[in-house]
Amino acid sequence: MPNARTARLTRRGLLAAGGALGLGTVLTACGDDDAKDAGADTKGAAKSGPWSFKDDRGTTVKLDEAPKNIVAFTGVAAALYDYGIEVKGVFGPTTTKDGKADVQAGDMDVSKVTVLGNVWDQFNVEKYAALAPDVLISTMFDDAGTLWYVPEASKDKIAKLAPSVGISVFDRQLTGPLQRMWELAESLGADMTAAKVTEAKKRFEAASERLRKAAKAKPEIKVLVGSASPELFYVSGSNLSIDLEYFKALGVNFVEPTEEAKKATGGWFESLSWENVDKHKADVIMMDDRSSAIQPADITEATWKQLPAVKAGQVLPRSTEPILSYDKCVAPVEALAEAIEKAKKVS
Repeated sequence: MPNARTARLTRRGLLAAGGALGLGTVLTACGDDDAKDAGADTKGAAKSGPWSFKDDRGTTVKLDEAPKNIVAFTGVAAALYDYGIEVKGVFGPTTTKDGKADVQAGDMDVSKVTVLGNVWDQFNVEKYAALAPDVLISTMFDDAGTLWYVPEASKDKIAKLAPSVGISVFDRQLTGPLQRMWELAESLGADMTAAKVTEAKKRFEAASERLRKAAKAKPEIKVLVGSASPELFYVSGSNLSIDLEYFKALGVNFVEPTEEAKKATGGWFESLSWENVDKHKADVIMMDDRSSAIQPADITEATWKQLPAVKAGQVLPRSTEPILSYDKCVAPVEALAEAIEKAKKVS
């Protein structure tokens, strides 16, 4: 497990630079047990009466009633929206430069939420206070309890205005955080027996089985996970990302950065110059779909265009920070399964 402080600083520097790699995380068997333990103190849905929820820091938030004025990181808000829970304010990538919903906003109507900050280190504390928040909810990408996209400089002021809930996406597989978000939504009053909800979970399970079968049928297909910035190409390791760790557990054969290269980034990734983008051989490439990264269609580097997987059209988007609802996690799993099923060995 990487040093949490090193990993956190690396991610911050990367986002500040404008194009980041797989900042996702992972769920090991140990992490699964932790998630179950954390959920043990979660109280059932209560639209009236006392409300409590034990988060992944081990902190139990208690309120006289279920929170109504919820402020959340954009991706968390998008997940809760899929379960029928709407928030008042969001922070994190919410709108693109043309005013449309960012990929991390999911199906939310972004015009109906107060955006407290749309980029890294941006959080309007005054607007936050004006919302009279009952609770703030975010994910956590380290084991130190750091709330994602809550600025270091103003975190103490923010903490005084409302209690917070942290859902860990560090050192665990995708299924763990999915379950924790399910538990949180249920505690907030979501109907988890609704057909839309239960069917989405079944579709996710079916997609996962499809990916397992595809990976087993084609173990020779190597998948590289990348992210593009103007100066560098980042190759993600699979050990610190909730999606990649889950896919690996299903049998996907990932290209791994060298251990020496990963040490410099707390175990997250390897940085390559565009001249050396062909260092690792791959048959399929998954590319960071976040607005902070350059998308494949906009990459002009000749070395990129000469990669066998690129020439073969075997490139697909990757939800680097998955929206933690079963509905939103179906498509990424299905897309990877289909890519491996159709992939030709080109490396």
